[in-house]
Amino acid sequence: MPAKTAASFQGFPTATRKFLKELEANNNREWFAEHKQRYENDVVAPALAFITAMEPLIEGISPRFMAIPTKVGGSLMRIYKDTRFSKDKTPYKTNVGVHFRHERAKDVHAPGYYLHIDNTRCFLGVGLWRPCSEALAGIRKRIDEKPAEWVRVRDDKAQAKVWKLEGDSLKRAPKGYPMDHPLIEDLKRTDFIGVANLKVGDLTKPGLIKQVAGAYSKATPLMRFLCKSVGAAF
Repeated sequence: MPAKTAASFQGFPTATRKFLKELEANNNREWFAEHKQRYENDVVAPALAFITAMEPLIEGISPRFMAIPTKVGGSLMRIYKDTRFSKDKTPYKTNVGVHFRHERAKDVHAPGYYLHIDNTRCFLGVGLWRPCSEALAGIRKRIDEKPAEWVRVRDDKAQAKVWKLEGDSLKRAPKGYPMDHPLIEDLKRTDFIGVANLKVGDLTKPGLIKQVAGAYSKATPLMRFLCKSVGAAF
């Protein structure tokens, strides 16, 4: 079967961030209903085109991750917020979120690749944000049992040129691990995510697809380690 070729993508239009800026100032259902067609044209359409163009490149990094260009249930994250348990009752997210999930994401809290665009900045993400307790335990167990492997992954030079490990950590050692553990700062992490900032101007360039795919590929050591930790193939 011949390899898939990347679809043409010329970059996000400036209208994408313009819409997000206006939504931030008018985050209510009446304004959104009035400008729903702009949302479809300026946000949804280019985001789906981006996902379509990324599909063969994501597959080239790992066939276990999916680029699904659909409005519902695919790689484009919902703009509608779940406000049931939030003090902020504004109904819409003011960013574009694209998430390339692992094929087992429904069964295993598996790592993924992420693109974030809002009015003021854009960035890429990889890894696991707020993993469930089972996944977090699996990651800590692998770090503890295979410390040399984890240090190689964490300190990989090519990866570190692009990605910075970020996220929250516990103040104390997690249960079952002593405070004098040589990798205690890594074991205290509650997020295992890498972040790579993009320049806003990069969004509108035809080279965005190769830039994003190139960055994702550099995170392979981390993504492979995390997949092994949660029992998911890379």
